[in-house]
Amino acid sequence: MRMPRRGLVIQARTRWLLVGLALLFSLVLLMYLLECAPQTDGNGSLPGVVGESMGKEYYQALLQEQEEHYQNRATSLKRQIAQLKQELQEMSDKLKSLQEKKSPKVNGMNYQGTKEQTSNDLLEFLHSQIDKAEVSVGAKLPSEYGVIPFESFTSMKVFQLEMGLTRHPEEKPVRKDKRDELVEVIEAGLEVINNPDEEDGQDEDDGVGDRQLYSENDFIEGYYRTERDKGTQYELFYKKMDGMEYRHVTLFRPFGPLMKVKSETVDISRSIINIIVPLAGRTEAFAQFMQNFRDVCIHQDKRVHLTVVYFGQDGLSEVKSILESVARETDFHNYTLVSLNEEFNRGRGLDMGARAWEKGEVLMFFCDVDVYFTAEFLNSCRLNAEPGKKVFYPVVFSLYNPAIVYANQDIPPPVEQQLVHKKDSGFWRDFGFGMTCQYRTDFLTVGGFDLEVKGWGGEDVHLYRKYLHGELMVVRTPVPGLFHLWHEKHCADELAPEQYRMCIQSKAMNEASHSHLGMLVFRDEIEAHLRKQAYRTNSEPVG
Repeated sequence: MRMPRRGLVIQARTRWLLVGLALLFSLVLLMYLLECAPQTDGNGSLPGVVGESMGKEYYQALLQEQEEHYQNRATSLKRQIAQLKQELQEMSDKLKSLQEKKSPKVNGMNYQGTKEQTSNDLLEFLHSQIDKAEVSVGAKLPSEYGVIPFESFTSMKVFQLEMGLTRHPEEKPVRKDKRDELVEVIEAGLEVINNPDEEDGQDEDDGVGDRQLYSENDFIEGYYRTERDKGTQYELFYKKMDGMEYRHVTLFRPFGPLMKVKSETVDISRSIINIIVPLAGRTEAFAQFMQNFRDVCIHQDKRVHLTVVYFGQDGLSEVKSILESVARETDFHNYTLVSLNEEFNRGRGLDMGARAWEKGEVLMFFCDVDVYFTAEFLNSCRLNAEPGKKVFYPVVFSLYNPAIVYANQDIPPPVEQQLVHKKDSGFWRDFGFGMTCQYRTDFLTVGGFDLEVKGWGGEDVHLYRKYLHGELMVVRTPVPGLFHLWHEKHCADELAPEQYRMCIQSKAMNEASHSHLGMLVFRDEIEAHLRKQAYRTNSEPVG
């Protein structure tokens, strides 16, 4: 069998490379011999002239120093020679392996086939990383702490859970690699949208001129999270300024190039949200809630239904009056008031609110009277919950006690001016699972709330764990448009030990930031210091 011309060329190149490496090895060996040869110092002193006055010790020290120098140099060269021998051997092995791959095979497999096989193996591995990651389906997790939360971002800011002592709940990406990463992801999403594949569901006949092109200005928000052994998942949402259709792109970086998972159009124009609020008393807080509801839901969003589940009789007439007043002034009648003459139970109230809906499938937002939300959040709610596939558990930004945060002012500013993401104004309530968006059928399928839980707290964690133990994906991320307004908490003595502990923990976390609490703890010391400073200033002679 004649060897192909390609094989002869490769063998010739291999021989020349081996000859070159052998010459390089010989040259290094020659340098080593030259370095180790004794040097003649033309300027050295002759014995019996200056040397005798220096003494015998001087020459012995000089000889020892020179000997150590040569020994160190010889050791270094030996090490380099050993490394070169090893590299030469490795190169020879690689060349042999390469030559074998490029040579014709008995079964007819040539180099091109090997290259294609390697490429296919790489793609297969990368896709296996996507299959193993929690991208398309949820994973069964042992507890509420097993879920990997997303972090959300816009084109300008990142909203993050892990702050430590230096990072902020909302900040511009400081590190260049993080900024470049997010810019690359947004641009990659635009590339997917503007140049769709057949699998993206767009007609091939649609030309570029007939298709709406998207730009960086159309990027609304995104979420990302990293599974350490698999890769980073990105959920991106784009929307034209004057449209109601969102483009949703999922990307995954399996510790390598970004890979498109899917690209789809999400139409939320007809997506109704049933906002369910359990309530007992607290009519002033409800009036404030309805003011926000009027501004966001009635005037802006216009695709909501409100369900209020009221416990007891005290304050019920006031709640009815507030609802009727809003209905008269805004012509809004998409609300339901469910009255329960029993002790307050949040899980029971939300469960009753979900079952009171009689119009089939609906997206539900379990809300509290102390929560302030924006129209952008309602769209995030629609985009991140999908029946039979995923539920949305946003992380609320909980505001601290305004009396402490704004202690240097006569009165705290209006609520709207308190809605800022600062370390001293609030924190991401990552231990709370009460605010959630999920479809009614999913809620009923998992069995709803544990109605045995009485009083404050615990019912939301039980429901959250049910989803974690099931097949649905749980989307957990901080969102900029959802705030928990501060209110004084009372932890009743009748609570079970675990509930009481959770209540006290929540109360402590809600009060103030670490620095502000420190100022309160050391208030006496600070005041004593200020008095001493004032005394010293007043005691100084006027010059």
